[in-house]
Amino acid sequence: MRLKPYRSRQWLANVHQLDQCVLCGAWGIQAAHSNQDRGMGQKASDCLCAALCPACHHDIDNGRDMDKQERRARMDRAIVLTIDQLARRGLLEAAK
Repeated sequence: MRLKPYRSRQWLANVHQLDQCVLCGAWGIQAAHSNQDRGMGQKASDCLCAALCPACHHDIDNGRDMDKQERRARMDRAIVLTIDQLARRGLLEAAK
């Protein structure tokens, strides 16, 4: 059973409050969605996005310096770092 992707404008707005790339520290980010387990033109759930600068986003999506497994690992790390930054800034909290 394939679940419908989770959508949240608030989640994306919170990610956009992170002004630096979680991988390289460059200023100016995009909310980059994971491509894993999605078809062409389909985005993963909004909670599976990372605060990435355009260069890191391009490298993960289209970079020729990494194979598919390396790109997925880099994106997974970026997602974890984004969630960490959201929590540290009070933009993500555990529900009771």
